[in-house]
Amino acid sequence: MEALRIERDEDVLRVTLSRPGTRNAFDAALVAELADAFVDVGKVRAVVLAGEGASFCAGADIEWMRASAGLSPEENVADATALRRMLEAIDECPAPVISLVQGHALGGGAGLVAVSDIAVAHERAAFAFSEVKLGIIPAVISPFVLRRIGESAARRYFVTGERFDAHTALRVGLVHEVSDDLDGALSRILAELRTAAPRAARAAKRLVLDRPDGPETARRIAERRASPEGQEGLRAFLAGRTPGRPGFASWCPPDTDEERDGPGYA
Repeated sequence: MEALRIERDEDVLRVTLSRPGTRNAFDAALVAELADAFVDVGKVRAVVLAGEGASFCAGADIEWMRASAGLSPEENVADATALRRMLEAIDECPAPVISLVQGHALGGGAGLVAVSDIAVAHERAAFAFSEVKLGIIPAVISPFVLRRIGESAARRYFVTGERFDAHTALRVGLVHEVSDDLDGALSRILAELRTAAPRAARAAKRLVLDRPDGPETARRIAERRASPEGQEGLRAFLAGRTPGRPGFASWCPPDTDEERDGPGYA
């Protein structure tokens, strides 16, 4: 991995775009590496997606765009399909994905924000769906962005390509929080995630993605109620205690086989 830095920090996987000289802009290699990074994240509580340097992600790399001018129609479709598959890999990641957005999040960079489960923007972050400024459109990211900000905001910001600030991104729903302390905001969010049953958190994310209806909703809650986590959570609530084995933080992932056999972990 040359365009990404991937680190495991206890129960958190940190994926950092590490092309600061290009403001972490996409090229074919970065798109491929990002897709691979989200294929198998293991049993982590969360994946933190960030950008190294002054920007989160400034969209497509200028050299990548220049090269696309010489591609055949079939090659252009393949290029765009790779970007779509990368966004889908992040969107469908079983663990919650948290984006920390500083500096610029433009074009496809804003698309990365849209496929995150939780997005926190720095006060000085700037966003844009700037494709029209280059004579193109935000087609590949559009399903994810429309789902996130809705048609009304997309109709304005897609057609103007204008930049907007972090508080506007918060107002339209692209991000969930604006802070001048991204590390502090991340610590608070991770603390909340660690009080949730890990398998239940993943199932809750799947619930949002699948949008089940009718009998399927009843099946899913019945399945969770009967699960070891559901049983342990109910027992802990009724007993007025913290879920999980004594001596461990709430729902803390176990370190030994003996601990894995305890309530809430099977």
